[in-house]
Amino acid sequence: MTPASLFDAVLARNRQTAREQPPMNPSMSKPYSPPESAAAQPHSWLDDAQGFLVGTVLSSLGVALFNAGGLMTGGTAGIAFLLHYLTGVGVGLLFFIINLPFFLLAWRRLGGVFAAKSLTSVALMGLMVDVLPRVIEVSAIEPLYAAIAGGLLLGMGILAFIRHGSSLGGINILAVYLQQTRGIRAGKLQMVIDVAITIAAFIMLPPDRVLYSILGSVLLGGVLALNHKPGRYMGV
Repeated sequence: MTPASLFDAVLARNRQTAREQPPMNPSMSKPYSPPESAAAQPHSWLDDAQGFLVGTVLSSLGVALFNAGGLMTGGTAGIAFLLHYLTGVGVGLLFFIINLPFFLLAWRRLGGVFAAKSLTSVALMGLMVDVLPRVIEVSAIEPLYAAIAGGLLLGMGILAFIRHGSSLGGINILAVYLQQTRGIRAGKLQMVIDVAITIAAFIMLPPDRVLYSILGSVLLGGVLALNHKPGRYMGV
């Protein structure tokens, strides 16, 4: 058999095999798209309530660990920490007061529902931070552990608020706004600003505590950057 005839035989066999096979399901060649039942569904008030509870508990525990370790964090919480170390006024109260101006941006740019939810989140967070020392007393903690556990807890708490249409005000509101309008990752922006504010703490805290604080801020921002990507979460 010549090469040409061998080629013709193979080609004929392939055509015959193709005719015998059942037709391919058109959906098999198309990119996967989630069924309609998997489309984003709005959170109920009960969903939001448990989300706010989780966010409040985790965030306040994170702040408590930072405070017990003599650390601080970034954003408006970091400013509240600095003022707390200067004046002795409770971190929770300072945190709430500092965040008030940011709710104007939330109300005008992100909607009244988001602003109201964020105000509720900040109020709950501020209250819990000042009440928590009466419930839990951390007498001794290594700064390294305070930075790691505090950063992760605070990051997961903020994530819970964001995924329920809320935030912890301040830089979080600005970060969510820029993500929605400019496509800038909320987690990355939060990380950059948090590290910058924490560096400013060198004038008040020992250098090692500032370095631990930076580690906590990086972990906090990392939690948001890895877990709050546009289009990944189906709840609204």
